[in-house]
Amino acid sequence: MNLKVLLPFQVFAEAADVTRIVAETPAGSFGVLPHRLDCVAALAPGILTWQRAGEAETCIAVDEGVLVKAGPDVLISVRNAIASGDVGELRAAVEREFKNLDEQERSVRSALARMESDLIRRMAAIHNGR
Repeated sequence: MNLKVLLPFQVFAEAADVTRIVAETPAGSFGVLPHRLDCVAALAPGILTWQRAGEAETCIAVDEGVLVKAGPDVLISVRNAIASGDVGELRAAVEREFKNLDEQERSVRSALARMESDLIRRMAAIHNGR
């Protein structure tokens, strides 16, 4: 298989002749082998691993995203990724970086919702002539 890990503004990693890929989804681990049928899977923040024939396993930490397998090509598009030689360090990075972003996003979304409701309230007041 041919693997590409894509970030919003760059190609993070590329590998040819990949024999297996394991990613984390909201439902658990998800494996891809060369003869698997084409598929799409939503990815959760976690560790992405792949292996090439005769080589050691490669691991990176990825944020949430999507995996698409079409024929021999596997494209993984994520918001952020971190490479490191130590799997324990990658797991800690997932917890520290990616899970923390989710909390920040919830806070920002909450603030935006308050601003939107205030804007709608003011527009209604103007429309009603107050």
